[in-house]
Amino acid sequence: MALKRVEKWRRSAGVRPALRLIELGVVTAGVVAVAIALHGVDLLIVVVAIIVMVMLHEFGHFATAKLSGMKVTEYFLGFGPRLWSVRFGETEYGVKAIPAGGYVKIVGMNNLDKVDSADEGRAYRSKPFHSRVIVAAAGSAMHVVMAFVLLWVLVAFMGVPSGRGAQISALARSARGVDPAAVAGLRAGDVIVSVDGRRIGSVNAVVAAVTKRAGRRTSIVVKRDGRERTFEVTPETVKVGGENVGRIGIELGSVIERSGPFSGLGIAGIDLGRVIALSGAALGSLFSLHGITGYVQDLTSTRAANSAARSGNRPESIYGAVVTASQAAKAGIGDLLVVLVSLNIFVGMINLVPMLPLDGGHVVIACYERLRSRRGRPYRADVQKLLPATYFVLLLLGGIFLSSLYLDLAHPVVNPFR
Repeated sequence: MALKRVEKWRRSAGVRPALRLIELGVVTAGVVAVAIALHGVDLLIVVVAIIVMVMLHEFGHFATAKLSGMKVTEYFLGFGPRLWSVRFGETEYGVKAIPAGGYVKIVGMNNLDKVDSADEGRAYRSKPFHSRVIVAAAGSAMHVVMAFVLLWVLVAFMGVPSGRGAQISALARSARGVDPAAVAGLRAGDVIVSVDGRRIGSVNAVVAAVTKRAGRRTSIVVKRDGRERTFEVTPETVKVGGENVGRIGIELGSVIERSGPFSGLGIAGIDLGRVIALSGAALGSLFSLHGITGYVQDLTSTRAANSAARSGNRPESIYGAVVTASQAAKAGIGDLLVVLVSLNIFVGMINLVPMLPLDGGHVVIACYERLRSRRGRPYRADVQKLLPATYFVLLLLGGIFLSSLYLDLAHPVVNPFR
């Protein structure tokens, strides 16, 4: 009885929304505290990033539906039983128990939805063709926008490997205690310009030049603080594969270049086009006869699964995506952004597959209804006839989810960020 009174009080007008928001804040703070205590901040960052990605996808549907005058009754993260919710106006916002995505509930999405006569004018199915297409495609459009913003941040503010030159990322101590680079005065951050009088354009070129100079005094020119400096280094001799090679004790990385906020817009746009093209080719390969056959082999053969795990050439479950992104986060924020860009484009493309219940299915239905409509007589597709195909798609998606989860658990992809 007391619990019922408390719940009734919580639902009282003006009190419940504030309390619900306080509850959410307390739970969120608790989750953050636990993540910090368990040294799981990297994982928490990835989970939050994916939640933001999911809810921005749904926000695309939500915002365009509201702008089109449609009635939106729910905006939720997850599916199944409600864990937490709050109502503002005609829309309920909240979290549900199964964290497998998110959804926005718009009244009258098809002819099977029962809609109050007073709301029929605000139903999705009653709106013009262009409004329905925009709302249906807005989720995938948000993924493209997110990918572009992430790429822009990466190229404009963090920098990307230029492919030109080699930079000393760290000095490596030899097991023999000989540190030619440190003795000569080289430092982490130096950009190698030339080795023994030859201009250097890549990491591989530095390695090739140094390994040939075992035991011989070598002139290395580096750029430091905008000025070129020359250092004399004598590579120590080490045995590799029965051959004497030179080693000076440095770890190398590509030179990182930042393009700036304005020029970065164009570069991000070009890179986005490349990512979309590569992702489209990868999806086409995955769903080709060869790709499907290979995936079945991965599921039935330990050797094939291990091979796929090494190459990473297979679809990942949400668990696998979180693991990959967590590995990238540990390697650096730049690697994490690259993974999130790819994930956004992949999810955006999958959602545009022209089959219900995916967004692309709603786009196709809107286009079909537009073609069948006559002046003054709008045509409405009978979604009930599409239910068998919808159930098939749901079973297919469920099968892919479970099988990819099995592969991610039984044969995890080798960490590419080590």
